[in-house]
Amino acid sequence: MREHLGFLKISSVVIKIAAWIFLVLGMVGGTAILLGGVPAYPRWTGAFILAIYIFVFFFLYLIAKISDLLINIIKEIKKEEELIKDDLNKK
Repeated sequence: MREHLGFLKISSVVIKIAAWIFLVLGMVGGTAILLGGVPAYPRWTGAFILAIYIFVFFFLYLIAKISDLLINIIKEIKKEEELIKDDLNKK
């Protein structure tokens, strides 16, 4: 698992960036439709688009946070293993 820490860190950052990009683009598109900037769509579609993009943002951000949590758990396990090895070597 330790060899995957770099991948987890990078993927967490990439997913967070993607989540923010989805949120910004969804807010722009949904707000434009909601305010009547796109006459081909009814205004309620803008609210629907906003809701979907907000959900996608929270979902992606949650995945990134779970990845961060997994990184911290792996680091803590690594520290505990080192402490146990040190204790065994002293005996």
